[in-house]
Amino acid sequence: MAHKKGLGSSRNGRDSAAKRLGVKVFAGERVRGGEIIVRQRGTRFKPGEGTGIGSDDTIYARAAGTVTFMRGRRGRVISVVGDGDLEQ
Repeated sequence: MAHKKGLGSSRNGRDSAAKRLGVKVFAGERVRGGEIIVRQRGTRFKPGEGTGIGSDDTIYARAAGTVTFMRGRRGRVISVVGDGDLEQ
């Protein structure tokens, strides 16, 4: 018989911190230039007009305006429409 109680393995108990990915600003919301719209791994969303893409695939607004999400041949595209463009 064993003389010691079976103990939990000390090799367990590690986990990485959450990376806070996802959509930060939704369609119809207003943004300023430089504001982050989506944090993602890979290009699940593609940048459209008025947006840029960072080295970590983050999509951000290049200028102030209203966020729009569209589904096209390229997949899901995020654009920022300026105030002057909305009236047309």
